[in-house]
Amino acid sequence: MTFTTRFAPSPTGPLHLGHAYSALLAADMARAAGGRFLLRIEDIDTSRSRASWTQQIYDDLHWLGLSWPEPVMQQSLRLPRYSAALAQLTALGLTYPCRCNRRDIEAAAGAPQEGVPQFGPDGRIYPGTCRDRNMADAGPQDVIRLNMEKAVQAAPLRHFQETGEAHAGQHMLESDQLIAAVGDIILVRRGMGSAYHLSVVVDDSDQNITHVVRGKDLFEATQIHVLLQALLGLPTPIYHHHRLIRDDQGKRLAKRDDARAIAKYRREDGARPQDIRAMVGLPQAPL
Repeated sequence: MTFTTRFAPSPTGPLHLGHAYSALLAADMARAAGGRFLLRIEDIDTSRSRASWTQQIYDDLHWLGLSWPEPVMQQSLRLPRYSAALAQLTALGLTYPCRCNRRDIEAAAGAPQEGVPQFGPDGRIYPGTCRDRNMADAGPQDVIRLNMEKAVQAAPLRHFQETGEAHAGQHMLESDQLIAAVGDIILVRRGMGSAYHLSVVVDDSDQNITHVVRGKDLFEATQIHVLLQALLGLPTPIYHHHRLIRDDQGKRLAKRDDARAIAKYRREDGARPQDIRAMVGLPQAPL
């Protein structure tokens, strides 16, 4: 299979130096392997996504010297595909509707217990209040969760390969870790038709992604994705979680940090693409 990477931003704000690093690194890795670099727009949150931000993503990435095959995959156009994946998990008896809001979850979680994690890669670990509800009772105000205890029992044993410096090596899924430190993740959010974890594994498979290149802040979420791949019968790519680009105070960059937006560097500061590469510590692109 052709070595294939992707960059998958959400059009909810300007791309910053951290995005530039991730996109350029993914493209460089694909180029070095004689492979393909793809773009995907993760716009499933239609309440926050804007067409103007999507266009700026295209403009910024083209300015950086990147190109990709057309048409670009957009999550907002793929809801039937996510529904089909959800139906697979539901047929296995692994899903349930949940009406709890954040305050309900915090109240049900109770006082922190020593040695018991309160938060995992999907946020606060869900205490299971709605776990006995049936999917037939699901309504528009519900989210859909994965029953993690049932999921780890149903999933074939699987591992993943990591090539990023911080966690390089083979990683085996651990059932106890998934139950205790991840919990019942959200597969579908209210009014969105899907959620990040479900969408990303379906999209990576449909795009034939062989190498997922992304920030190391998503390393812990990889166990969720590999579990879903096993349950859905999808291939597991190789993962490369890279360092994060931080500001002068060591804080991770966010979209609200307009001072480091790519558009500002190119429009207001007169930067060149090679300057951006130097800022994020990447070698200059070959001619």
